[in-house]
Amino acid sequence: MNKSSFTIKKILILVLILAVPGFLYYLLTAKGKNRYKPLAIYGPKEVAKTGHKFHGKYIPDTIYHKLPNFEFTNQEGKAVKLNDFDYKVFVVNLFYTQCPDVCSKVNKNIDRLAGAFRKNRMVKFVSITVNPEFDNTARLQSYAKPWGYAADKWMFLRGDTATTYNFARNGLLVNAVKMNNNFVFDSKLVLIDAEKRIRGYYDGTNLQEIVKLNDEIKVQIAEELRKIKAPN
Repeated sequence: MNKSSFTIKKILILVLILAVPGFLYYLLTAKGKNRYKPLAIYGPKEVAKTGHKFHGKYIPDTIYHKLPNFEFTNQEGKAVKLNDFDYKVFVVNLFYTQCPDVCSKVNKNIDRLAGAFRKNRMVKFVSITVNPEFDNTARLQSYAKPWGYAADKWMFLRGDTATTYNFARNGLLVNAVKMNNNFVFDSKLVLIDAEKRIRGYYDGTNLQEIVKLNDEIKVQIAEELRKIKAPN
């Protein structure tokens, strides 16, 4: 390959990388409207006292379940709060560093996803330890290092035990319990939108579910871009 051809190839790759978000938006929208059915919103909901009109008909607003505020610490010892995920789409799961085979399978699948979205600043991945008493900052850093991601891309978080389990059960709405010296928790990956609402649950050990999550992250990105381009 001569120098000219190599330069042209590099330019085409750069153009493609820059065009992907716009191209994705084009694929998922038509004339400003979402061509795909939006992802479901999970969790309890209630009818608000406010509402809006659609085609002349009054429709009550819905108050959806959202993640509660939290403050954890990442593998670098830095505080991570819920507002650090403003305008982000993120995927959350539970784990602990001494976890046997299940966590290894889930981690490999998260690695597939994190690799696919490595350059997309809108997408984050969050793994929260259910054994914070043992999984201190040094252990989390050692555990995270082989995966090779920046601490703000794939976050390995810890908090106090009460905060962690409360967040799992009442925030993510997943099972998490410590029985004697055993930890019982869902191996699900939970997709969260920019408004901190749950948009999907996926079996973290199942490759087909990971493929589905990969696609639905893209759908959610398009929804968030649409909000920016056409705010309410």
